[in-house]
Amino acid sequence: MALTKHKLGELIEQTFETNSDGIYIASDVKGMTITKEIIPTKADVSNTNLSKFIVVKPSEFIFNPRTHGKKIGFGYNDTQKSFIISWNNIAFRVKKAMINVVVPQYLFLHFNRSEWDREACFHSWGSSTEVFTWDALCEMEINLPPVFVQKKFVAVYNALLENKKVYEHGLDDLKLVCDGYIENLRRNMPAQKLGNYIERHDKRNFDNKIKNVMGISTSKNFREPTSKVNRNELSSYKIVAPRQITFVQTTHNEKVFAYAFNDTDEDIVVSSVNEVFSTDETQLLPEYLLMFFNRSEFDRYARFHSWGSAREVFTWKDLCEVKIPIPEIKIQRSIAAIYEVLRTRKKILERLKTQIKDICPILIKGSLDEGATM
Repeated sequence: MALTKHKLGELIEQTFETNSDGIYIASDVKGMTITKEIIPTKADVSNTNLSKFIVVKPSEFIFNPRTHGKKIGFGYNDTQKSFIISWNNIAFRVKKAMINVVVPQYLFLHFNRSEWDREACFHSWGSSTEVFTWDALCEMEINLPPVFVQKKFVAVYNALLENKKVYEHGLDDLKLVCDGYIENLRRNMPAQKLGNYIERHDKRNFDNKIKNVMGISTSKNFREPTSKVNRNELSSYKIVAPRQITFVQTTHNEKVFAYAFNDTDEDIVVSSVNEVFSTDETQLLPEYLLMFFNRSEFDRYARFHSWGSAREVFTWKDLCEVKIPIPEIKIQRSIAAIYEVLRTRKKILERLKTQIKDICPILIKGSLDEGATM
């Protein structure tokens, strides 16, 4: 049997290099997600001392020791550039002496599985906040096939990642076309208040028949609720009928104008604190309006026009005051057709991301099976 068993502590070492010389700036600060992705930080670090932030070089790992109960925030730097993370996270790498034992990206496949999350959370401790420590990580065990087998399965994973990157570049080009159309209209047409073209709705799920409850993501889509929802107690929830739009009024935590469009044939229910509305489709297509909502310029507009102390709120009244160019329906349909292609491809990309994550346990099992037969 060619499999070897190791404690992770034998293979990895923590890194402590900090941004003490100030090479890295606010735009270099990254965070991580529970889906094991590295993303730009959501925190406002414009006035933060970054000298103590940890430098993460290519092929190094990061994780957040504070667990979310079921998932560990984790990431792997698969780029050619270094970045920095907050000092209260942990960064580590494969030891130089162990590169001939474990391939860093293969190790990431091991971490990028729900099985590993469950084991890590099992070894977490704490009352109000569960913590998964560096020592706990080092005590975990891993079975490894020979390096050439690891590289073989990593190559399969990389091929999928490359396909995803090509698809993402195509989406960027489509978005550029959509934004170009909007910018041209904005410059050459008079703007009109949205309040003249939209209608507010407050229909409740009084009979509790609709169980299709959703939250709203910062990526401007419906998502499964993050909080525990009693599906037998949805009578106060608002109904979002097909072709209606709903949005979150708070903007401080979300950092964006978070909304979702019901493009299905079924009613959806959302929290009673959200707003729900429709457009007068004889004059304004919802798909055309969504193109404005998806622009980073509109996110900045919504945040600037939000108000409040403890919570910043962008209200229905604020939305009605928004001004946009509204061309004739024929032109809206032409622009919306391009946008619909963009939305469809975004959905395909999300499915592709899910498939890539789901294949990690399959690749690990395949590599172990192959290594065991050698």
